[in-house]
Amino acid sequence: MIKVNGEMMDMDGKTVAQLLEAMDAGSQRVAVELNMDIVPRASYGETVLKDGDSVEVVRFVGGG
Repeated sequence: MIKVNGEMMDMDGKTVAQLLEAMDAGSQRVAVELNMDIVPRASYGETVLKDGDSVEVVRFVGGG
């Protein structure tokens, strides 16, 4: 189990890209922090999540 934005999810062995797809955030502008380190967008498809990881996904919202 990993913690995503404070909630537990069963995403062990999945990539950051797969996590974002599961969250319906794959096509949105987001920033991902894995264990307090920013994950570069180019690494989403190769960064594998493991048991005990903590992930924060921040979505950018524009407005005026």
